[in-house]
Amino acid sequence: MTIRRRPARRPPSDRDVLLEFIQVGHLVKVCAIDPRTGTEVVTVGPASAAQADLSRAAVRKLQYVLRKQERANADRRRGIKV
Repeated sequence: MTIRRRPARRPPSDRDVLLEFIQVGHLVKVCAIDPRTGTEVVTVGPASAAQADLSRAAVRKLQYVLRKQERANADRRRGIKV
């Protein structure tokens, strides 16, 4: 089993995102972290995929999770739901 780490390029977005690529065999595990909130998501893809495609998928998943968290926080501030 081979584990290789590759440096990440900065993805196009309005927020900073930390990316980590860990190759394990024929798969690449991509971790995307929002440094403001500490929220982390993980995606897995084939090692043959382009790094830009894997980055885009991880960033989109992180944006989805952050939007979901913001909605949940907004719902809590509205009061009691009956």
